[in-house]
Amino acid sequence: MAHGVAALAAELTDMAAADHRTAVHANSDDPAEQLAWRRLTARHGDRLGEIMAEYGWPTAELVGEEGARAAWLIAQHADRQLDIQRRALQLMQQAVSAGAAGSRELAFLRDRTLVNEGRQQVYGTQIAGVKDGAPVPWPCEEPERVDELRAAVGIEPFDEYVARFS
Repeated sequence: MAHGVAALAAELTDMAAADHRTAVHANSDDPAEQLAWRRLTARHGDRLGEIMAEYGWPTAELVGEEGARAAWLIAQHADRQLDIQRRALQLMQQAVSAGAAGSRELAFLRDRTLVNEGRQQVYGTQIAGVKDGAPVPWPCEEPERVDELRAAVGIEPFDEYVARFS
């Protein structure tokens, strides 16, 4: 089993590395580059679905910190596979409750899934675009409480966060 888990950790980190290399194409003007990005994230989403079916959420205890972060990134980018994102969110929530995963990453995945469902986000982590040089978040459920909710899960204040996108 240990060899299988080591191979799984390596597979997850390899997928995350490929994601990082090609993420620049997600919003490319070239349709072929966009399609390549979609295909990559779909393949990764499918594989994450298989991994979750076999192992549950890939926690740091199972696949190491880097492998767990890679699994989260893959779930985060499975935007056209809501079933995978919802399953990851459910399993990650259980892992956070058990102290085996981070609430910060869970908050990002929760927002991403809500936005993909066409709903308002909670933590203001998802940016819709840029208008007049300023990042515009997707709508939030409780915009007046965003910084309080963010602080509770270890995310910097909204203004600091969006400054990175400017």
